[in-house]
Amino acid sequence: MFGWEFPPHIAGGLGTACYGMTRGLAQNDVQVTFVVPHAYGDEDQRFIRVVNASDVETLFGSVSGGVEDLLDKISFIRIDSNMVPYISPEEYASYHEQYVKNGTKVWEQTDLWKQRYTFSGKYGANLMEEVARYAIVAAQVARNLEGQFDVIHAHDWLTYFAGIAAKRVSGKPLVVHMHATEYDRSGEHVNTQVYAIEKAGMMAADRVIAVSNLTRRIVITRYGIPAEKVVTVHNAVRFAENGNEAPERSISDKVVTFLGRITYQKGPDYFVEAAAKVLSRVPNVRFVMAGSGDMMNHVVRRVARLGIADRFHFTGFLRGEDVHRMFQLSDVYVMPSVSEPFGISPLEAMRSNVPVIISKQSGVAEVLDYAVKVDYWDVDAMADAIYGLITYPALARMFASKGLEEVTNLKWKDAAAKIKAVYEAVVREQQQKNDQK
Repeated sequence: MFGWEFPPHIAGGLGTACYGMTRGLAQNDVQVTFVVPHAYGDEDQRFIRVVNASDVETLFGSVSGGVEDLLDKISFIRIDSNMVPYISPEEYASYHEQYVKNGTKVWEQTDLWKQRYTFSGKYGANLMEEVARYAIVAAQVARNLEGQFDVIHAHDWLTYFAGIAAKRVSGKPLVVHMHATEYDRSGEHVNTQVYAIEKAGMMAADRVIAVSNLTRRIVITRYGIPAEKVVTVHNAVRFAENGNEAPERSISDKVVTFLGRITYQKGPDYFVEAAAKVLSRVPNVRFVMAGSGDMMNHVVRRVARLGIADRFHFTGFLRGEDVHRMFQLSDVYVMPSVSEPFGISPLEAMRSNVPVIISKQSGVAEVLDYAVKVDYWDVDAMADAIYGLITYPALARMFASKGLEEVTNLKWKDAAAKIKAVYEAVVREQQQKNDQK
C-alpha cells in the first residue's frame, strides 16, 4: 500500500482514513505493508508494517520491464526543480541521450544510479519532484518484496505513479483509491498535470475505489473511466480506545465549529457569512475556525469587515487529541464544503455527541440520515440550521443521540471487508489472465 502520510503526522483526512482502513484490513486478516515517503518512527505499527521510502536504496538498472521503458516513464514526468544533490534534469537528460544513442549502460560505469532519495513527505514546492522519485523507489520496493504481496493499493494522485511502477515490476494487480479528485480541489480550474496523473493512474489500475457515489460519478464522467471498473466504498470512523472526559468549558456561550483546510473546497467563506447572520439574531455564540490554508487571510479580513471578530476564534491546524477536545467543546459542527468526496470530520463530531450540519455536496451525506443537510451556497439555510440547533435543546439532543447511534454502525472493519472483496476480485481476474496465456 502506497500512501503519502500516516498518523500522527498528517495534513488532513487522507492519513486518518489510511489508518482506519489498515486497522480494519488487519481485522479482516489482510497483512499490509504501508509505504510512505518519509516515516518518523513513531507510527503505530501494531497492525501494519511501515516502510520508509527514504531508507530504500534504488538501483535503476535492476528494474524489470526494460531500463529504457523506465527512463521514458520518468522523463514523461515534468520535474520543476533540480534533484540536488543527486542529479539535475540536465545531467539526467545527457545520460538518457547517451543511452538512446549507443545503448551504453551508464550505471555500470558509475554508482550514480544507485541512490537513496530523502523525502520530506510534505506538500511543498518540490511536490512533483518527490512524486517522480517516489515512483522510482516504489519500483525497487516491489522488487525487494517480490513474492511477499498479492495486490498493490495506491492512495490519491501523489502515489499513482508509484503504484504503476510497482505493477510494472511485479505484474501484480493495482487498486487505486480516489479520496479526492482535482475537480474537488480546484473546481473547473484544474491543474492539468495533476489531472493527467489521476487519469493515468486510474486507467492503469485494475480497480478504482471511490469514497462515495458522488466521487464515482466524477471519475466516470470527467475522467472517462469505465463504470464497471469503479467501486464505491464509503469511509468510516474509528472510536478512540480510551474515552477521555470532556474538558471543562469556561464560557456559557454556544460554540459552533468549522474544522478543515481553509481552502475553496471546504467553503470557509460560507461559514463566515452564515455566522454573521446567526449573530444578528443571537449574540451569545462563538464561532471557531480550526485549520489553515490559502484562504486564511481572506477569511480573517471578511470577519473583520462584518464586525464579528470578537465572536470568532482561529485556532490554526489541529491534530490528534486536540481535534477530539475541540469537538467535545462544540455545540454544533458545520461542514459547508463546496465539493467533498466524503468527509470524515462530521463522523468524528457525531462520535463526540455533537449535532452536525453538512453540505448536500458531500459524499458523507449519502450515508447519514441524522445530519442537517443544506446546499453549501445557501447561507440563509445554514444560518437557520445553526440557529435551530443552538436555540432548541430538544432538537440538538435528538440529532446528537440519533447521530451517535448512526455513526456507531459505520465501522472501518466493515468498509475494509468490502476493500478485501475488491482485492480478491482483482487477484482472481489476474489468475484467469495468467491461465489463458
